Parts: sequence; C-alpha cells; structure tokens
Amino acid sequence: MPLHVPPAPAPALRSVLTALSSPTAVREARTPSLLGTQGPTSPELPLPVHVLDRVTADGETATRLAGWRFLIRTGDRAVAAADSVLTADGWTFSRFFEGPYIASTELALRQAEAMAQPYQPRLLSVPGLYMLALWLHGDTAADGAAGHPAATDLLVPLAPAPPGIAAHRAHRVTDLLPVLTHRVAPTRLLGSPA
Repeated sequence: MPLHVPPAPAPALRSVLTALSSPTAVREARTPSLLGTQGPTSPELPLPVHVLDRVTADGETATRLAGWRFLIRTGDRAVAAADSVLTADGWTFSRFFEGPYIASTELALRQAEAMAQPYQPRLLSVPGLYMLALWLHGDTAADGAAGHPAATDLLVPLAPAPPGIAAHRAHRVTDLLPVLTHRVAPTRLLGSPA
C-alpha cells in the first residue's frame, strides 16, 4: 500500500527551496555530499518531526511538532536532509545535514511501502535515548502536524538505534512504549537528536 505523505506547509517548503538555491547556505552547511552534488537537487518526502517529551507511568505520551524534514534528492538517491522550524516569524529553514539517518529513513520508508496497511509517515524523536524512529500513523487523513502515537501505530527505529532496540523492525506503539518508559525517566525526556 502506498504511504500517504502529509503535505508540508508551503512556507516550510519555500524556506528549504530558498536555502538550496543559496550557494552561501549550502557552503556554510558543510555537508560534503550536498556540496559535491552534480546536477539539480530537490526537497522530497516532507516528514513532520515530532518530539516525544514525556511518557507517563501509565503509557500516555506527550509529543510536540518540532519541524518538517525534507530529504534532499539528487538523481535517484537522497544525499542530505533539510529541516524547517516554526518561529515567531513563521516557517524558517533551520539546517542541512547528512549522516546515517538519511539512508536509514529511506530504507524504513521503502519497508513501509511494502506493508499491506496504508500509513501516514512521520518521524518521532526520543531525545532521552538519542533515538529517531519512523512513526507510521494509521489515520492517513490526519493532520501530520498534530496528534500522538496511537496504540495501533507502528514505530520503526532508525539506525543507529540504541542498544537493545532493533533498527528497521516495526514495533506496535503499545509494545515499544514500555521499553522506552523503562529506559528513560517517565517524567521528562531531554535533548533531541532530531
């Protein structure tokens, strides 16, 4: 079943397109793969990035939207990613980056495309574990910028995953949340790899 990628806010996309067209922004990003690209680049697969701020003792989650992440593609592969964040002045380009989460995100998205049930893809950052997961939300018509992981949603930890948590293996939220709750203090998760 195809994934139902939520549309990014138009100003978020414009901020990334503007940064991509700015030689200064690309040069200052110091991402070798982006600097060395031949041919056009394009931001694709916008994914809302949610941060897991809290897991209560009874398994309730508190998440917040941290921004939108775009995979920067040249040819047939993603070479970097770009984040756009909401500020008091609206959506603003935040940063370009590269690293293992780029290829891992692409792999997890391909795996999700092969699933029988349709999902809306999102990213979930678990700061207390320095973990990033593809969050496959079962309500494909939902606003990608809102909501919390539902019990039947799937989380696919991206590589590198924390020790003891298998990367690229889909876990139901109800199965993975107890592991996360056990690993981090249930009151507040600090920091963010996203």
